[in-house]
Amino acid sequence: MSENRSIVHIDMDAFFASVEQLDNPALRGKPVAVGGSKLRGVVAAASYEARKYGVRSAMPSVTAARLCPELIFVKGRFERYREVSHQIREIFHRYTELVEPLSLDEAYLDVTAQFPGITGGKEVATLIRGEIFAETGLTASAGVSFNKFLAKMASDLNKPNGMAVIGREDADAFLHQLPIGKFYGIGKATAGKMERLGIKTGSDLLKWTELDLARHFGKTGRWYYRIVRGQDDREVRPDRIRKSVGAERTFSEDLNDPETMLAEIANIAQKVSRHLVSMEAAGRTITLKIKYFDFTQTTRSYTGSLYLKESADLLHHGQLLLEKPHYPEKPVRLLGLTVSNLNIEPGPFGGVQLELPFD
Repeated sequence: MSENRSIVHIDMDAFFASVEQLDNPALRGKPVAVGGSKLRGVVAAASYEARKYGVRSAMPSVTAARLCPELIFVKGRFERYREVSHQIREIFHRYTELVEPLSLDEAYLDVTAQFPGITGGKEVATLIRGEIFAETGLTASAGVSFNKFLAKMASDLNKPNGMAVIGREDADAFLHQLPIGKFYGIGKATAGKMERLGIKTGSDLLKWTELDLARHFGKTGRWYYRIVRGQDDREVRPDRIRKSVGAERTFSEDLNDPETMLAEIANIAQKVSRHLVSMEAAGRTITLKIKYFDFTQTTRSYTGSLYLKESADLLHHGQLLLEKPHYPEKPVRLLGLTVSNLNIEPGPFGGVQLELPFD
């Protein structure tokens, strides 16, 4: 592993909401939530104007509307977001082929191999952010460091529309003073457990042995031991394979009729199929997610020996999962389908017709 790596993490600012504000000038400067409505649903993304009120992604829409009465709800347009994401990735590839997308709105880039006249990762990040704004009208934040973990941490320091660099000479001081809840990958529950153990900052974490951290936190304890020391030798992987492809829909009115549920599953199956076909992928496991009116939820899965990607196959197995062991016995507010155990290599699963018996 190179000791002189230069890693850039690019993170678009409030991406879905920013695209909506870009395309609809009437939304600019206003609190916007993508997804849901004032009565039901879940927020998929929130503009920075909405975040000032505490609105966050994955928040129930009713809660978001209560926090921000002026919140404007807009329907998500994921085809549009993918279109803009593709534009942004084309910009990345002007500077390096080592691009590892994490989602539609963020990616790692290894820019260790420099272009003539470009002096380092900071300059690459500056150029990329400038081209993104010039060509899409959107802003991006960037983090630059010598590994992925620190680049990710850096990109959060000056959001929105900012950039930060964490060099080798800065890493220890930065990590040691950092509140434990600010470490990327340490969530609220883990941070709470650490604080109960007396680990409140990076300096506190640094005092723990790798063995003791493993005893309290399992395998991730060894990861915590490394990151507080700025150690992360993961490579940027341009061939990173997605583990699953899925789609779901929250309904404006609860569903009680199995036929209506099946019609919704058909629509969701078409969306998932389009994603799989565009990726030249198929999967052996299909999972049906059912969320009820009272926010309880269940999943039903089946794994077969053959791969599936066609919408008719997804619908067929989605119907079987809906029916067995029985149709939902409570009103349904959300349905989703996910295909996993993916095969990304094109060709071998094209045109396969599945017959997976359910006993």
